Amino acid sequence: MTNNQQFVLYGAAASGSVAVEAALELLDIPFLVIEGETWSSAAARKRVGGQNALRQVPTLVLPSGETLTESAAILLWLADAHPGARLAPGPHDPLRAQFLRWMFFVSSANYSLHWIKPDVSRIGAPQSARDDVVDSIHERIAFCWRTMDAQLRPSKYLLGDTLSVLDLFVAVISRFGPWRERFYQEAPNMTPVVKRVDEDSRLKALWERRFPSD
Repeated sequence: MTNNQQFVLYGAAASGSVAVEAALELLDIPFLVIEGETWSSAAARKRVGGQNALRQVPTLVLPSGETLTESAAILLWLADAHPGARLAPGPHDPLRAQFLRWMFFVSSANYSLHWIKPDVSRIGAPQSARDDVVDSIHERIAFCWRTMDAQLRPSKYLLGDTLSVLDLFVAVISRFGPWRERFYQEAPNMTPVVKRVDEDSRLKALWERRFPSD
């Protein structure tokens, strides 16, 4: 049973849900985290499954009781619901098209690949091939970061001088395999931005608590 007076986030440390936690922190929105490390706990799968049939985190339950899933969708919704915080270019901002492009690029071309790693049978591979599959996934992710980096010319942040949920998303997903050192090699243009987000005084306690960087 959720409290209809607050946001409830089904999430887990060192997961994509930390980007949503970061957005909520910046928006100064009170929220409750229900731990849902579904890849390692049957109890967590049951908890999350009550709100998300795919049993995935993040899953955000709004004060109205409505459920939102998918990291990019949640981040976009939060940013658009609070335009005064300027966590996303507005609908008529010239940067909006590229903001949407890269939010969905990170989600579909990069983040989605991590779904395969806990169980490579999801793509029809035998468990005996897991190491090779994971290595191939990491190479593909490195290629995706390299591709994105080659097409961006960041300023203070990825799309200019204002921090957006895209910066939060990349700062979190770049901590996944093949991990930050490889990200720094493949994405030299984006590297100063993620380091700046790491050092943001409003978020340092969250990173230390929920997703320490390597």
